[in-house]
Amino acid sequence: MTPKFSRREALLRTAAIAAAMPGARFARADVLPRTLSRSGDIDAILQAAVDAAEVPGVVAMVTSERSVIYQGAFGVRGSDAAAKMSEDTVFRIASMVKLLTSVAAMQLVERGKLKLDEPAANIDPTLGSPQVLTGFDAKGVPQLRPARRPITLRELLSHTSGFSYRLWDANVVRYLDVARNHPALPRTPLMFDPQTKWAYGGGLDRVGRLIEIVSGTTLDRYFRDHIADALGMKDTGFSVTEQQRGREARLHVRQADGTLVARPIEKPSVPKVFSGGGGIYSTAPDYLTLLQALLNGGTLAGKTILRPETVAAMSANQIGDLEAGILKTTNPALSNDVDFFPGLRLRWGLGHMINLDPVQDGRNAGSLTWAGLYNTYYWIDPASRIAAVIMMQILPFADTRALDLYRRFERGIYRGLQPA
Repeated sequence: MTPKFSRREALLRTAAIAAAMPGARFARADVLPRTLSRSGDIDAILQAAVDAAEVPGVVAMVTSERSVIYQGAFGVRGSDAAAKMSEDTVFRIASMVKLLTSVAAMQLVERGKLKLDEPAANIDPTLGSPQVLTGFDAKGVPQLRPARRPITLRELLSHTSGFSYRLWDANVVRYLDVARNHPALPRTPLMFDPQTKWAYGGGLDRVGRLIEIVSGTTLDRYFRDHIADALGMKDTGFSVTEQQRGREARLHVRQADGTLVARPIEKPSVPKVFSGGGGIYSTAPDYLTLLQALLNGGTLAGKTILRPETVAAMSANQIGDLEAGILKTTNPALSNDVDFFPGLRLRWGLGHMINLDPVQDGRNAGSLTWAGLYNTYYWIDPASRIAAVIMMQILPFADTRALDLYRRFERGIYRGLQPA
């Protein structure tokens, strides 16, 4: 079913008008700041998970628009090591880089260097003339046809471009198995026409390349010059120093019996190609700073990374009535099936997943969220004026015990949330 994009445009206009009105910013100045009571209860939730060996270690933080209201680090960085978790532990946050990529793209939209609704191939010709996979014939040969419309930046940011990850799309797996032996086939066809469906995929990788082309610099340098340095995010980047490496958490893999086995720290490397969709390192305080800036309408400590109306547009549903956020794994070693909020309506903005319904004992409707492959998670709740992050280093993604801890942490936050 094709979505009614006139509704989406109406939402965007409404968000932009509201953001421009005095006293109606994404984070309002006329409301009382938040504090958190019963922080000891949250400590107990996180410590209990470590004591029960559900997770080897965890870092969690919460901020209001004005200040950090909770922070805690429990357990160890590696189950076979003595180094304790600390708030400045470095994590691989994988797809949580997509929010930085989205912010960077929207900065360039503000500057007129990128357009949300013009063909992205105007900037990157490799996005031109996309082919759509319609199925396979009786011999298993992929059937392709030209896409009915060009790909735009809006669709890349909202995962409605047609690109889909093989980790959660059996048709992509099947196609790539065939294409491996047929070099004439396109490397990454679309799984559907742009705007007609939602699928979690590599659109943000393409956005990263658009950023590099129009800015004339590499993605890592752009992030540093226009986001990280402005916000003081000194531990966020595509590579780590020796000092940061000494603070890095170990990856742990969940075994069939529920135990966790630590993996060696990955070998140091300095990438030459940078992905807008994954492959970045950060810490809980660094990432929370980004979330706090967005909670404040794009400005923090006198530094502005986005206009309030842009933040509002990023936080608005961009996909109409299309369903989002539910993923079926093709590789259980890397990811479980994903449905963070069973039974709730989920949509996508320009950078986040949006829950249209409130979460029981948790975040409000209209909250923004996403995650990284190694079980790192964040959310922004504009109605409650808080943002939070919880970081672990576990495979597979959507690990049952990690998700359970995430939910207990969230419920603990909202039980203790009160005006200052």
